Amino acid sequence: MIPFSILDLSPIVEGSDAAQSFRNTVDLAQHGERWGYQRFWLAEHHGMPGIASAATAVLIGHVAGATSTIRVGAGGIMLPNHSPLVIAEQFGTLASLYPGRIDLGLGRAPGSDQATARALRRNLGSDADEFPQDVVELMDYLSSAPKQTVLAVPGMGLTVPVWILGSSLFGAQLAAMLGLPYAFASHFAPAQMLQAVAMYRANFKPSAQLSKPHVMLGFNVFAADTDEEGALLTTSMQQAFVNLRSGHPSRLQPPMAGYADRLDPTARAMLDQVLSCTAIGSPDTVRAAMRNFIERTGADELMITSQMFDHAARLRSYEIVAEIRGVKAV
Repeated sequence: MIPFSILDLSPIVEGSDAAQSFRNTVDLAQHGERWGYQRFWLAEHHGMPGIASAATAVLIGHVAGATSTIRVGAGGIMLPNHSPLVIAEQFGTLASLYPGRIDLGLGRAPGSDQATARALRRNLGSDADEFPQDVVELMDYLSSAPKQTVLAVPGMGLTVPVWILGSSLFGAQLAAMLGLPYAFASHFAPAQMLQAVAMYRANFKPSAQLSKPHVMLGFNVFAADTDEEGALLTTSMQQAFVNLRSGHPSRLQPPMAGYADRLDPTARAMLDQVLSCTAIGSPDTVRAAMRNFIERTGADELMITSQMFDHAARLRSYEIVAEIRGVKAV
């Protein structure tokens, strides 16, 4: 079966704090390494009460230092928030500390609301429109013979695989043009998934980094010993999406039996659309859903995310997925 990887937002659950979230993140990464996951990515979000991975490069270093073989990276760094030089230096530092293990996924969204974006950005104007130029500038800083007079030290000449992240056709076009691997955010924005993947593959131009297209798709999994337990565990993520879309982001809430049945039709339709790339339930149920998704999309890799309130239940979900892939969890 294709490789599986882990996407973690270092969730802050109700009644807990960021320090515990970071301990849980390290524990998940260490288990994921033993269970044969390909990579462990953390995502940049800001101003979210339930997400602790805002200082993404710092947390990547913490996770890489607590593991030994699994690739660790960003899924992703929201480049409009940053100077390309700063990101080149940060990931050059990480690649120097943990050679051969660091990935750099780049996105063009701010990963926040407009007020937070204004506080983060160098200027709030056309930065997102300059994303392609910023990606090229960043890649040049990491090259062996940069064209710019300013040098990224550390960074220059280091091997840091760059990925383009996206949830629309824009990222697919850019990744194809630059010959980079492409990660699509189908775990929360699946609407244009198939069209974006087809566009990327049809227009891909080989590069020094990549000779043929490589597509990684985000996929939610809420696996448990029974279908009923999996459905209950899913309700924490459902609450998080409804709270976010209604303008009231919150810490990850405990599971709530019958939650979806209490929602109005609009909210239920939103959840059905947002979470359409999701497997929920027992090992057999999840196995069938994952195989169907891989066959339908032709994905080269899945990035599994499992936002659960209970850390032990989250570990069990990833353990089940590892066993589905044929790796005996230990």
